[in-house]
Amino acid sequence: MTLGNTQRTTVKKAAHKAVKDKEALYRIIDESKLAHVAFTDERGPTVIPMLAWREGDNIYIHGARNSKMLKHLKNGADCCVTFTILDAWVLARSAFHHSAHYRCAMAFGRFEVVEDNTKKAAAFDEFLEQIAPGRSKEARPGNEKELTATELLVMTLAEASVKIGRHGVNDDLADMDLPVWAGVLPFRTVAGPLEPTTDNSVDETPDYSSAYPGRWCE
Repeated sequence: MTLGNTQRTTVKKAAHKAVKDKEALYRIIDESKLAHVAFTDERGPTVIPMLAWREGDNIYIHGARNSKMLKHLKNGADCCVTFTILDAWVLARSAFHHSAHYRCAMAFGRFEVVEDNTKKAAAFDEFLEQIAPGRSKEARPGNEKELTATELLVMTLAEASVKIGRHGVNDDLADMDLPVWAGVLPFRTVAGPLEPTTDNSVDETPDYSSAYPGRWCE
């Protein structure tokens, strides 16, 4: 898969921020797991946030069978799926030049339905393992009724692009002597520590930290 090789995925604005590395695409999706799915139906343009996960070159979303959006997407509607991670605020000497460091992945395509409940169960287990390693062996698996009531859609990452902004402060020369602090304010999403329910019956706290290297808080 080559990133940014179509008219829809060619980065034109700030093209120097385009990244062709497929692994960068994977890292953004795997870290974010929150997609914004854009499509157009009889209501007009719509963007809906959805939990999403990746296996190989495929991304998955799921929801109730009566979801209007999923019904629309499973009929072969074109859509755009984006993942964005905010890494820092960039504080310049002028208000105009304030900006942000970010990583953004965008994929175009059409979702297909996964009908087989065995394949659904395997995909959901993979999702659990990505957010809490070992969890698929600890929790009760979905039964046939639950799996049948849940729609699972998959889309290949055949048409995708990545844009990463890490340019730092970019002040005008005329502003360089202003007595204003300039620099970067890092913005990090962290995970943990776990917060048990009041009726928790398990004494030993599981360890899911391996899913969040460098982002786990004790």
